[in-house]
Amino acid sequence: MDRRKVGRDLAEAVFAQPNNAPKVIDVPPTNVTVNKGPLMDGIGEYTKHIVQASSVRDSNVEKILKDAGAEIVLNLLPSGAAKASEWYAEQSLMAGCAFVNATPSFIASAAGWAKRFEDAGLPLVGDDLMDQVGSTALHKTLLKLLSMNGVRIVETYQLDVGGGTESLDTLERTRDTKRVIKTQSVASALPYKAEVVAGSTDYVDFLQNKRDSYFWIRGSYFCGAPMQIDIKFSTVDAPNAGSVLFDVIRALKIALNKKFKGAIVPICAYAFKRPPQILPPENAEEMFKDFITENA
Repeated sequence: MDRRKVGRDLAEAVFAQPNNAPKVIDVPPTNVTVNKGPLMDGIGEYTKHIVQASSVRDSNVEKILKDAGAEIVLNLLPSGAAKASEWYAEQSLMAGCAFVNATPSFIASAAGWAKRFEDAGLPLVGDDLMDQVGSTALHKTLLKLLSMNGVRIVETYQLDVGGGTESLDTLERTRDTKRVIKTQSVASALPYKAEVVAGSTDYVDFLQNKRDSYFWIRGSYFCGAPMQIDIKFSTVDAPNAGSVLFDVIRALKIALNKKFKGAIVPICAYAFKRPPQILPPENAEEMFKDFITENA
């Protein structure tokens, strides 16, 4: 919807502002033109001075998808664009496409949407895509390792600070939702109840596309001896989910070929923070591997 991207070849548009991700390679012309979708709730109060909305008329998304022969729709809208995310899920259904919901909006984990995709004979995966080396995955791995070695976790938190537009959108519109999703995901790594808080906390513009995550873990081990961990973890945000998306799209293509329909639990549990069914990381990975092996 940004005027600096709409109407341009994808190879140019991908690098246009407000993109502040590090450039890895040059992209040759693709002959794919960026079309304008409806604004809806895609731009929040905090980002309206960063995103420059195009005045071009909205495109007919269903027709574009059908004309292109699209098989999969990937929803990477900003956090907080719940209405727009649902609208694109609707367009996906109308165009006969599988749907990937990378946002924290509840679509794959919502029984109503899952049923609609099942009735349409289409696969659906989501919600809230994990990163390759994300703070949530690292936090869960640490807790699992400590717990397996007999440490009793009492309290733990994970606080994220970023500089991209997604961090700004999260701060304004989905901080509470993201906190619920991340907290539930992190807590699932422990076989018992503990005090757990995880989520995005602030935006710092000079971080650009970087994200800093802070972990604090307190517990006890043999004879009740106290233990505490305090860690800072820094990443570049933009490329961090790329490899996970490759896995998701390839697995979803298998689901399409095999005519699976509705929410595909093995893919959801493996690649998303808020799947329809939250599983321990090792169980989710094993289920995903079995899905690939049995259906490839």
